[in-house]
Order: sequence, then C-alpha cells, then structure tokens
Amino acid sequence: MPPSERTHQAEAEARLVALPKAEVHVHIEGCFEAETLEKLARAAGEPLPRPRDSLFQFTGLSDFLEFLDWACGLVRTKDQLATIAYAFSRRMHESGIGYSDAIINPTHWKRWRGALRDLIDGLESGFRAAEQDGLPPVGLCISLLREESAAAAIELVDTLVALRHPRVVALSIDGNESSAGRTGPRFAAAFRKAGEQGLRRTVHAGESSGPEGIRDALDLLGAERIDHGVRAIEDADLVRRLADERIPLGVCPGSNLSLGLYPSIAQHPIDRLRRAGVRVSVNTDDPALLKTSLAQEYGRCIAGFGWDDATVRAVAKTSIEASFAPPETKSRLIAALASWS
Repeated sequence: MPPSERTHQAEAEARLVALPKAEVHVHIEGCFEAETLEKLARAAGEPLPRPRDSLFQFTGLSDFLEFLDWACGLVRTKDQLATIAYAFSRRMHESGIGYSDAIINPTHWKRWRGALRDLIDGLESGFRAAEQDGLPPVGLCISLLREESAAAAIELVDTLVALRHPRVVALSIDGNESSAGRTGPRFAAAFRKAGEQGLRRTVHAGESSGPEGIRDALDLLGAERIDHGVRAIEDADLVRRLADERIPLGVCPGSNLSLGLYPSIAQHPIDRLRRAGVRVSVNTDDPALLKTSLAQEYGRCIAGFGWDDATVRAVAKTSIEASFAPPETKSRLIAALASWS
C-alpha cells in the first residue's frame, strides 16, 4: 500500500474512533488477547490448544464456542477477573466507545459456576477502577446458554433479582441456535420474570436460526433488542414488524463473515435492513478473537455500502438509543454525536 493511501486509511479510522457511539453486542469472552491467554494458560499449567499464530482460527460456531469454554476456564482468581474487566474498558476507550452493554455467559467460566456473585464482584472491581481512571462505563448483560434447562434459567433470574447488582442491566441468551433447536418456549417464564423484576431483555436470534428464532424472541421472550437478527431479511413480514415496532438489531458484520454466514460484505443484509426502516447498530461481537475493532466495522460498512456521514451518524445514534445505558449517559453521547463531523 502506498504511503499516501496508508495515511488516508489511518485518518479515516481515526475519524471513526472519534465518532460518539455505544456498543450493544460484545462478549467479554471474546476480548481475550493471545498474549493474555498465553499468560493465563502458563499460570494455570495448561497448554494452548493450538499454536499461537493459529489460536484464533475457527472452523465454525461450535469450534468457536468450545474455545470460549477453554479460554474462560483459565480465569481462576478475582484479580484475574478485575484485570480482564479493566482491559475490556481500555479496549472500549481505544475504539472511541462511550458505553457498552457487555454480554457474559457464566456457563463458560468453569471456576465460577455456582458463584455468580463472586464472578460479578471480580469484574466489578476492574470496571470500577477503569471508570475512576476515566474509561467508559459498562453494563453487564448476564446470558443464559441455550442448552440450559427452564429450571436453571429461573434460578439465574432469581439470583440476579436477589443480588440487585447495579452493574447488571439485562438478561440475555446466546449459544448455537441450530444445535440447540427451538428454545423460546423453554425460557419464556424466566424472561417474563426478568422483565417483571426490572431487568432488560436482549436475545441472540437470527444468526444460526432463521426468522422463526427472531419471532420467538419477540413473542415468547419479550426481547427489547435482538443480537444479530440479520436473517430477518428472509421474511418480509418480519422485517416490516421490526421496523414498525422499532426493535433494534445489534448487528456484527465481521463476525457473520468470519463464521461463514455470508460470503462477503456486499451480500450482508445490514444495509437492506436499514433501508427497510429497521433500527440497526454496528458491533464487533468478539473483537479480539475476530481481530477487529468497532471503528473497523464501521469502516467495513462504509466501504461495502457507501454510507455517508448522515448514515454513519444515524447508525451510531441507534447504538446509543438501543443501549441500556442510563439516560444521562445517552444524552451526553447523543449531544456529542451532533457535533461529530
């Protein structure tokens, strides 16, 4: 690449870093750097599953989820949790993210199963220190795994309600939809109870499942936001419903491409959904493991769809409005966005 082109690319990315925005679909489990995993594995006395230069090469979603179990299983102390949380906040700052709804699935964290309070407290220590150092705030979305039982889901909600931890903003659900099958009916009672107790609700759907998974998320789980949701494009009636009901989608273009859902950005449906009136935001999903950043994901969409500044600003505004951030945080970010150019 010629020096002038590199300079232009760096300037364009810096401008997107400066864009006021939130991120609403990002997993703490997907933010481990290779160097961090090497240190954790060494401390735990465990070998890497494959050489470092191919550590983040995955054959599909199942392989990816198994890797997350291994990575999170290396974290065994509260100090390690705090370090991970602080690093997450620093990554946000470096990408110009003003607030994140961070998803964490306790089932991945082997050492902390049955000790949710300790898991959250360890992360809280790191997030609190980060905020004291001027790094952006984070809300936690505690996620069920699709393979869990209805009873386990209710137990998780009961635990979250009893804890009433101010860091926890939502109940989530993630995992491989295609292998787990239809799970909306199983978790309907837990999500209904979560809503009644003041927890927000966000649901992974429309990635490895089709439009039917999104319908279940809306009809059975009361989802206020859909994580992914891109396969709604296969059902025109559902697209109209999402637009009419103003249900936001937390879309992760790079993740969808990396895991083979779409072959190229040109064939990714985020822009078709946006032009159909669906509220979409751009997100990273698992940025370290997929070797991306939020600024790069915005750049991917600009290059792929020719988004102009007005479109970028509108998508960023959706990310802020769709987040579970406190009203004052949303107001501050939206005010800053108005002056971005």
